[in-house]
Amino acid sequence: MLPRFPLSFLFLTAGALGSPMYDMVLPPMSTVVDVINLPIFDPRPVLAEIRKIQLKYRNAPNVMAGQNLVPLPDALSDPALDAQSDAAFTDTMSDLSGFALSGSTPTSQQANMSFSVMTSAAQSATDPLTDEMQGNLDIQYYGPLWFGKKAQELLVIIDTGSADLWIPVLCDNCVNPQYKAAESSTYRDTKDKFEVTYGVGDVQGTLAYDTISLGGLKVNKQYFGAVTHVSSDFNDDPISGLLGLGFSSIATSGKPTFFENLIIQRKVAVPFFSVHLTRGKASGSEITLGGYDMSKGVGPLTWVSVISKTYWTVHFDGVVVDGNYVSGDLSAAIDTGTTLIYVPQMFASSIYARIPGAGPAANYGSGFFSFPCNATLTISFSLGGHDFELSIRDFNLGQDEDRSGNCIGGIVGIDDEFMNGFAIIGDEFLKSWYSVYDYSHGARVGFAPSINNAQ
Repeated sequence: MLPRFPLSFLFLTAGALGSPMYDMVLPPMSTVVDVINLPIFDPRPVLAEIRKIQLKYRNAPNVMAGQNLVPLPDALSDPALDAQSDAAFTDTMSDLSGFALSGSTPTSQQANMSFSVMTSAAQSATDPLTDEMQGNLDIQYYGPLWFGKKAQELLVIIDTGSADLWIPVLCDNCVNPQYKAAESSTYRDTKDKFEVTYGVGDVQGTLAYDTISLGGLKVNKQYFGAVTHVSSDFNDDPISGLLGLGFSSIATSGKPTFFENLIIQRKVAVPFFSVHLTRGKASGSEITLGGYDMSKGVGPLTWVSVISKTYWTVHFDGVVVDGNYVSGDLSAAIDTGTTLIYVPQMFASSIYARIPGAGPAANYGSGFFSFPCNATLTISFSLGGHDFELSIRDFNLGQDEDRSGNCIGGIVGIDDEFMNGFAIIGDEFLKSWYSVYDYSHGARVGFAPSINNAQ
């Protein structure tokens, strides 16, 4: 996330794991840009996010090397999870209404689903998310989560790039709504220290647990950080806390995530959650736990295997720019909590070298590049052997200066030593792809063309 500032068709083929895989025919996402009405690029939130990235992912080399990881619960590797996901998507492809969530309520949408291996209460729930915007940037996405015996509602950022849940409790310097723990008879404070750094911000407190729910889904003993201090940048946000949805192998708490507990306790019908992110609309985004919304993904899924059960990490083969391939060979975290796309500096330079008229935008910093605003580009990311197109609407961050004819690109380079072999793919990419985060089949991420592309 950035800090705040004052229809394609997919053709079914046989997958290596016996589950559906797809080869893609991509829709053209390049558009004619109205240069006159493009905003001027504001570097401040991006520079702040770069600082955030450098701290949030400071342990990425050790994480990718498998060092100091928390063992994942055995239940998350149960072969039965494969059958649950396969059955769900088989039903979906034979009857597209099978997973569609229709209608709405003020807080959630739900779809009851049954599988013989699940409990009768297993289901799914959809939580509406708010898109916080600044200018032409979609800064971050957040939604409600309910805490304690009396189900107190607090807003939390949805973040697949981390694995801890935290909210303020008796926090002296917090200005946003806090959890009134004293009103919940099921709240317990372990007194164990809790501290997490999310870039320019950090939170400190103790580890606690209580009942936490989303829609009709409830975990009775969910551990979270009861934060008593937050750095000032968190008080600039309209949210109270953060819901980490990465693998608990990287959790500071050492405990399973909220969604992992839903799987372990058989509260969800299927072991995946799905995310739809809007473009330039405050409402309309959503996260579905234990389900898939066919109204948001307008085609079947292309599955990409997870190569590290830490972040939702996939292999980033390279980038195709107007038919010219740029090799990457990187590990990439799919991160709903990051706004832009960050790659090693040399890789970024190689990508922009394939765009006619592009070059360094040194006035903003070494990682920024400009390109002709009226360029009709086609840029695709090759992830795990499949190509996914990046919308030029999201790639174009605005003019480098008024009526210059050049615009700043949304693929940003960071120091090669820090980003060695690593990349972060954020909301800039995910706005074009409805994404599914699945614990089955050894873990995988699915992408379906987003309804955004038809709007």
